[in-house]
Amino acid sequence: MAKKSVYGNESISSLKGADRVRKRPAVIFGSDGIEGCEHSIFEILSNSIDEAREGFGKEIVITRFGDLSVEVEDHGRGIPVEYNNSEKRYNWELVFCELYAGGKYNNDSDEIYEYSLGLNGLGLCSTQYSAEYMDVDIRRDGMRYTLRFEHGKNVGGLTKEPYKGKDTGTKIRWKPDLQVFTDIDVPPEYYSDILRRQAIVNDGIRFIFKDQAPDGFKTEEFFYENGIVDHAKEAAGEEPLTPVQFWHSETGTRDREDKPEYKVKINVAVAFSNQNNIIEYYHNSSWLEHGGAPEKAAKNAFVYQIDNYIKQNNKYNKNESRITFPDVEDCIILIISSFSNRTSYENQTKKAITNRGIQEAMTVMLRRNLEIYFKENPADAEKIASQVLINKRSREDAEKTRKSLKKKLTSGMDMSSRVAKFVDCRSKDAAEREIFIVEGDSALGACKQARDPDFQAIMPVRGKILNCLKSDYGRIFKSDIITDLMKVLGCGVEVKSKANKNLSSFNMDLLRWNKIILCTDADVDGYQIRTLILTMLYRLTPSLIKAGKVYIAESPLFEIQNKNDIYFAYTESEKDKILGKLGGQKFTVQRSKGLGENEPDMMNLTTMNPKTRRLIKVLPEDAENTGRVFDLLLGDNLDGRKTYIAENGRRYMDEADLS
Repeated sequence: MAKKSVYGNESISSLKGADRVRKRPAVIFGSDGIEGCEHSIFEILSNSIDEAREGFGKEIVITRFGDLSVEVEDHGRGIPVEYNNSEKRYNWELVFCELYAGGKYNNDSDEIYEYSLGLNGLGLCSTQYSAEYMDVDIRRDGMRYTLRFEHGKNVGGLTKEPYKGKDTGTKIRWKPDLQVFTDIDVPPEYYSDILRRQAIVNDGIRFIFKDQAPDGFKTEEFFYENGIVDHAKEAAGEEPLTPVQFWHSETGTRDREDKPEYKVKINVAVAFSNQNNIIEYYHNSSWLEHGGAPEKAAKNAFVYQIDNYIKQNNKYNKNESRITFPDVEDCIILIISSFSNRTSYENQTKKAITNRGIQEAMTVMLRRNLEIYFKENPADAEKIASQVLINKRSREDAEKTRKSLKKKLTSGMDMSSRVAKFVDCRSKDAAEREIFIVEGDSALGACKQARDPDFQAIMPVRGKILNCLKSDYGRIFKSDIITDLMKVLGCGVEVKSKANKNLSSFNMDLLRWNKIILCTDADVDGYQIRTLILTMLYRLTPSLIKAGKVYIAESPLFEIQNKNDIYFAYTESEKDKILGKLGGQKFTVQRSKGLGENEPDMMNLTTMNPKTRRLIKVLPEDAENTGRVFDLLLGDNLDGRKTYIAENGRRYMDEADLS
């Protein structure tokens, strides 16, 4: 037995210097993976944004180099790095080497920054500590200062020289350290997304992203002259339900009565649409991915004001439930950008704020502006209320259908006893199980005898199923054939409909089969049944096709027999080749029968045995074109179908059954 170490007074230790970040990066950055590395980049970028928002510089350039190092350059005032008499240390030591040191602790008195992304004095130092190296170039006070850090330690101290240029600013290049982060390959999409978001909430500031590629630098620019208003118009599209409204307020607030008052500025761009929806919250230009106080304020204000309008105008049916925020959320374009000089983030990653004062101020502001907007624009108010009620009623209907469908599809796990004529296999391993969907009871008998019962199951389809592209969901799920098939598959259904977006109960992990094989006769009726089954899968479970789970079993067209051998030909050309090989031998050629008429040995050889059968995999590559053809040939577009047949029918005359 291993000897246990003694837990005593000497067991307690503390991390010092760079180890405070290098050994526990997730405490500062939220993760030691790619997300943490991304946040370290944002920490440097946010300092440049704070400078630009104060009016110092209108352009920020961020460069992603091929060796995965990063550079951020701004035209702000430049970081102060000379000796600090108050702290009795050089400022570069405080800013780059000391956690909780910075120039943003007195924002509530507007000393340096009115509003800032930076707050805790952690970001720059933490990123330096977590870097393999960091090179700093600062221009201010007529001097150029440079610094070098490696693995969290300064190399060579501060160097300075006179600078004759009139510009000021800071340029920092560093490489995140793989000894700190598990992954530092931050994709270009992250930079594009974060810079686009910053351009949205910092109107008038130009963000330039340079990405080094083998053939040079690729450059993107992000600039929104009117900030969140331009973004809202972009998101609303060409035909919004209502035009974009811009609301603005500045006020003082407190998080508690005995706490000091601080300033809050709130900007809101809002519109309604029955085609698009988007909700984004920002605070001090940081995207609040998890919302917090602004999200609570928006939910309260919009539900309260729209519900009041609906009640006052008697739009609710008798005993109808009231609207909820998801009903509003489905048709709203809402961008809220707030600023305050006192902010409580959930943590250093700044993805949510918790200020009670901001929430209360925002709730009051949104309620008041909505009330005025509804009074001054009654036509818009009517459209908004009507659309929200449509969303609510659609959601409630979808939920009823979803529950009913879930109950129907999961009514029992013993499929062999609950689905008529379904023949299960012995194996319970979904990685090897195969299901053959066959045409009719006669094919069931032949396939049942020809299969390997260890891993092959049979599900017969009785007659032609519904055309799922021409039927609504209510009719589809009343079909016993379709619901039985869905029960047997086990994965549920996907419903691609905005009004019924919550209906889906699809889960690929619950699929009971590795292969779903469609097995029908090689005649016109068989092709039609196969097409209808594919149509059903395309509409109800398209992910099965995308995942490559759906196959078609090829049945031979001809059986060719001579004295000693039997040959199977799947096409006319194969038949001709076989006959050519037989030469002058006597033989018989017989058109293949329906599946139900075939001998079990032949069925096993040509259709069931994995070693000798031929399967056609239904590929997802051209899903959009497949959908277009399905809609044209099996949907409601009668005129389009007539035109297609008139233009292309001659190509299929030789295969047409005109008997």
